[in-house]
Amino acid sequence: MMFNSFVFPLFLLVVWTCYVCLTRRAQNVLLLVSSYVFYGWWDWRFLSLLALSTVCNYFCALFIERDNRKKNIYLIISLCVNLGMLCFFKYFHFFTDSFVDFLSIFGFYPTFGTLNIILPVGISFYTFQTIAYMADVYRGRQKATHDYLAFSIYVSYFPQLLAGPISRSTQLLPQIQNDRTVTHDQIYSGCQLIFMGYFKKIVIADGLVAPIGICFEAPHVMLGGVALYIGLWLLALQIYCDFSGYTDIARGVSRLFGIELLLNFRQPYLAPNITEFWRRWHISLSTWLRDYIYIPLGGNRRGATRSNINLMTTMLLGGLWHGASWTYVIWGGLHGVYLVIHRLILQGKKREHLMGHTIMSQLSYAMFVFLTFNLVCVAWLLFRAQSFSAVLNYLRWMCIPILGKIDHVGFYLVVYGGMCILIDIMCFAQNSDVPFPGKRPSNYVRGVVYAIMLFMILFIGDTIALPFIYFQF
Repeated sequence: MMFNSFVFPLFLLVVWTCYVCLTRRAQNVLLLVSSYVFYGWWDWRFLSLLALSTVCNYFCALFIERDNRKKNIYLIISLCVNLGMLCFFKYFHFFTDSFVDFLSIFGFYPTFGTLNIILPVGISFYTFQTIAYMADVYRGRQKATHDYLAFSIYVSYFPQLLAGPISRSTQLLPQIQNDRTVTHDQIYSGCQLIFMGYFKKIVIADGLVAPIGICFEAPHVMLGGVALYIGLWLLALQIYCDFSGYTDIARGVSRLFGIELLLNFRQPYLAPNITEFWRRWHISLSTWLRDYIYIPLGGNRRGATRSNINLMTTMLLGGLWHGASWTYVIWGGLHGVYLVIHRLILQGKKREHLMGHTIMSQLSYAMFVFLTFNLVCVAWLLFRAQSFSAVLNYLRWMCIPILGKIDHVGFYLVVYGGMCILIDIMCFAQNSDVPFPGKRPSNYVRGVVYAIMLFMILFIGDTIALPFIYFQF
């Protein structure tokens, strides 16, 4: 994959050098060609899916706007194409295998032909993006664009194509359609985000593969409960640095072209409760689920019971979106249970009793952060384990109160946890869209830290490029 190698910086340099010398129309042509080259580098055959999604949604949106009486038909056609592609490539074997397992309960054992289906990278992201556009046009919140070139870029824009953020048409399309000038501040902040993203991915996320593998391969043989607990924290750090690292790279690359992508993470592991966590984690997906599933189901407009049902349904579908496996569905359901319990706790109380800094002490606030973080970590087990039984086995051995071998995993936790805190401070201090508490680091301090980080990327980072975790979704 081009994004996981040093080919990508060269590709980016060539495209950007040409881009800054062109007019807006020529820039858009270059962005579209670059996006298709970028995606086709992985497998050119799946470019047809991008083209099909673009053509179908572009014309269906125009027809919805022109003929209000038949707009339901055109919306259904669009949804059938979008969800049809997603269900076939991502969920075909999951649905057929689940159906066979269900019939086996009653003594039936049907057989289906085996299809060698390859999951197209990024299909979940650009499918959700086009569905959001169609829904907004259908509701009258967005005018159907007549600029086919701009809409093609909206669907296939290469910085966000593989793993988001999931952009809204109201936010991204105007930037593509209007003239853009790349400023020095955008170049500086964009390069900084790219640098931070590479560090998160290559040094931290890929560097944690080995200790996490030790914890999951033989938890009952090599380690004790304390070490497995630390391993779970390392898994949380890996997932965060891997995904937020990609987002940093995507947002940084996009800034080099004068286009701002949505902020996708806002220090989620510092959230004091699970509701706040989902306001900070994968923000583009959580708001998508809220706006296009939870609210259409009725949201919280039909009483507490119906609201909780809608919330559970939304989280179960969100879990299924992450992967064609029951472990992901259970992961979504577990987070749904967390959210419902938190809502029940808040009923009849003011939010400030649990969230307000002015009401509760710093110590109790930190305890809530620690509790929320650990609840999220337990759910992350479902991401890493291959089966639900493996999750239960890990939890069982984790509850054994023995030290075991904690030397290596404990060292990794201290080192990589410290680096996560460091890059959060450095990155958040330089981005105006995120408030930074306290005094900002001086230029000298930042220079020293950047030099150390660059050394680690070049000489300590894993020489084998590992795919981003969210590429599988």
